[in-house]
Amino acid sequence: MIIKPHSMLCHECHFSVKIPPLTHKQAAVCPRCGLQLTVYHHNASQRIIALATTSLIFLLASLPFEFLSFSASGQYQSIDILGSLWTLVEKDYAVLALVQAIVVLILPAFVLMSLLYLLVPLQLGLRPKKASWVVKTLFNLLPWTMAEIFLIGVLVSLIKIVSMADIGLGLSFFAFLLFTIFMTITLLYVDKYQLTLLIDSEAEEEHKPINPAHSIQTTWALLLTSILLYIPANILPIMHTNILGSDEPSTIFGGVILLWKMGSYPIAVVIFVASVFVPVAKIVILCWLNYSVQAKQQHAHSERIYWYRITEFVGRWSMIDVFVVAVLVSLIQLGNIMSILPGHAALAFCGVVICTMLAAMSFDSRLIWHETERQRSGEKPV
Repeated sequence: MIIKPHSMLCHECHFSVKIPPLTHKQAAVCPRCGLQLTVYHHNASQRIIALATTSLIFLLASLPFEFLSFSASGQYQSIDILGSLWTLVEKDYAVLALVQAIVVLILPAFVLMSLLYLLVPLQLGLRPKKASWVVKTLFNLLPWTMAEIFLIGVLVSLIKIVSMADIGLGLSFFAFLLFTIFMTITLLYVDKYQLTLLIDSEAEEEHKPINPAHSIQTTWALLLTSILLYIPANILPIMHTNILGSDEPSTIFGGVILLWKMGSYPIAVVIFVASVFVPVAKIVILCWLNYSVQAKQQHAHSERIYWYRITEFVGRWSMIDVFVVAVLVSLIQLGNIMSILPGHAALAFCGVVICTMLAAMSFDSRLIWHETERQRSGEKPV
């Protein structure tokens, strides 16, 4: 439990808040922007250690066994998670395989091991080396862990092909499902402020100075790159389906229409929202937010921070379609009978998701209040 009050600056609006001692499940909220600054859970460290260990065990169990199987016209194909990555490499899409390996396997494992590295020694009365650096790195990489998004992509892939063949779920699939569930629960107990206090009760959270010019220019550059990549991502095929020697290219929007015609209305809506609506909406909202701080607007603070949080939350879910392509390519390789190959749009769309996520991260939300605060304090313009 927090022994004494600590002051911290809200990282979204730069408002100084004094955090009082908290009881179990009690949260501290920024009075200006409404951001939840911290929440205290009794025995959180022990729970995180147990859950993170369980998650790692299930992650390791998901690697060696069969993940999915596919059979059609007397042909049988099965994949494991690591084998699916190698299939992408063989199809000259090593970049896509690398992205999948990093966000689905490497970063989640790093996050879980970092939590154990920090908390196990603390439970033994020891202070881990470079603990502050590990905490900072851990929370910087956390938005890039996408195990749950990959799992949704797998389920969408199965719905797409269930009418064409018999699908089997291997032991690794269920292990990965349990890994995703336990990791999600683990992260519910992870709180940066509470973790920092455990490491050093006297430590003050480090806040970088506000640099409006750098934030605005970087965000514009990333948004422009996203817009340029979004054009080929929607025009070019995202995958090619080869049935008996006949090539059928499919675009992102074409896949949505196909799912709708198949009667998979909820999945069609999910793909449309994640792959068509969300990227466009995110680019538009970030352009509006970046322009508003560049123009030094002093109104609609609550509305702007609300839309910023939405874009930051939903942006990573656009990776669903990329994972759908990766799973289908890995699973369906039956020679001339049926095979699926990735299209150039897969890499372009992956670039759109990454650039929009980086744009949201480069946008300094503190700038929403910066001009108002500057005028109140009588500072000169930056």
